[in-house]
Amino acid sequence: MFHNEIDSESLTSPVNGPIHSNTGGDRTLSGYDYDLPSERIAQNPVIPRDNSRLLVVDSPTSHQHRRFRNLPELLEPGDLLVLNNTRVMAARLHGYKSTGAPVEVLLLEDQGDNQWLGLVKPGRRLKPGALIQFPAPENPEGKPGSNSTLQAKVLAIDEATGGRILQFEATPGASVRELLEAYGQVPLPPYITQSVASPDQYQTVYAEQSGSAAAPTAGLHFTEELLDRLEAKGINRAFVTLHVGVGTFRPVEVEDVTRHQMHQEWVQVPDETVEKIRETKARGGRVIAVGTTGVRSLEGAAVTGELQPFCGKTDLFIYPGYQWRVVDGLITNFHLPRSSLLMLVSALVGRDRLLGLYQEAIDHEYRFYSFGDAMIILPSAKTETSAS
Repeated sequence: MFHNEIDSESLTSPVNGPIHSNTGGDRTLSGYDYDLPSERIAQNPVIPRDNSRLLVVDSPTSHQHRRFRNLPELLEPGDLLVLNNTRVMAARLHGYKSTGAPVEVLLLEDQGDNQWLGLVKPGRRLKPGALIQFPAPENPEGKPGSNSTLQAKVLAIDEATGGRILQFEATPGASVRELLEAYGQVPLPPYITQSVASPDQYQTVYAEQSGSAAAPTAGLHFTEELLDRLEAKGINRAFVTLHVGVGTFRPVEVEDVTRHQMHQEWVQVPDETVEKIRETKARGGRVIAVGTTGVRSLEGAAVTGELQPFCGKTDLFIYPGYQWRVVDGLITNFHLPRSSLLMLVSALVGRDRLLGLYQEAIDHEYRFYSFGDAMIILPSAKTETSAS
């Protein structure tokens, strides 16, 4: 687990004991606290995936408790689910400095020509010029000097994230991305400390575009059978790609949340998805984003007011008061206190209402965070202040 730099206690600092009840307003950091017993943090996924619990928010004042497999009953023919098809990279690498000291690297962003942005541990000791050698897969316990075909040099410190710019030297003809499957491990969030999950259980069943440092966890609840049932009912689906990186997990550290600056993440909203959304809206259907990454993808592609095909980076930060342009409803997991993700969901349903729903979930022993249960906010649950 990383504890330095953006660190990844940011990447999601676990709740160690109760957090003080919220005392602030919509735009104050303290307004997004809530109390979570540590035993509510899910350590393993539910099997089958769609047997997870689902808190259904169906109006501004009512909700119900269901299972994720009930999703087809909650949506209407003509609705459109928009899913993030990113695939989690085997982005965690273990290596050694030239002194023999161990180094852990979490790769976040491919910057081209085998140059990557990554978080490193221990970060303070890895200055520009330091070399890291990664043992060959057939010799995982190897030390410097073993038959290694992958090494990296620290080029610079990235001021925005506290990470490092790393220049990799790989086997001739091979890219770092290709070698990660052999050298790396799929990283789990640091609050998951007792998991026996396989790497495939931290991928959605529709994962396709490799490049993410973490899973779009709202999508982990879908099975192939559930997708078939949704299609049979006339519920359509489309895909975006957002490679999860620092932007999703970077902690909000300012009490006035309007001053928080989101880190950029790479997004692609293809022509086909834009066309499906336009057709859905034209016939009165509803656009349901699967996950906060789906929300940021769609709303980030509509920052000019109208949804357009988009390929690039977004630093969109959504909090209460946001004017919605594309998304009508949302499927999402339960998020960390004081996180930008909690603020995004509050923008849809209202902060006070959301914190009340979180308390309801805690009281009913829902499982929280990446391997936890889910919530669906139906379009009928939007508050007047958050409705587009």
